[in-house]
Amino acid sequence: MNLPQCPKCSSNLTYEDADFCVCPECAHEWNPNVDAENDTPTNVLVVRDAYGNTLTDGDSVSIVKDLKVKGSSSVVKVGTKVKNIRIVNGDHNIDCKIDGFGAMQLKSEFVKKV
Repeated sequence: MNLPQCPKCSSNLTYEDADFCVCPECAHEWNPNVDAENDTPTNVLVVRDAYGNTLTDGDSVSIVKDLKVKGSSSVVKVGTKVKNIRIVNGDHNIDCKIDGFGAMQLKSEFVKKV
């Protein structure tokens, strides 16, 4: 097993206890999946829109550039509002439904948070 060193005393003798790591030398307990400085999970996917705003599941966004729909002659126009987005991992990191187009995947750099 490759457990992290204790962040308090740098001991290598750490062990796991449920979701936490424990140091037997200084009795410090911590969650290795949480950033200790700002108390946020380290494995959270952070997606930002074209203007740097953080997007989360359920947000509403609007399109900032005309987007051609692959496999169709249709275009999603600038200003089209999209409600209830879902953040996913991948190149196109937003799953959504657009009225008149159906289910689509978008890149976050082409939307702005409303």
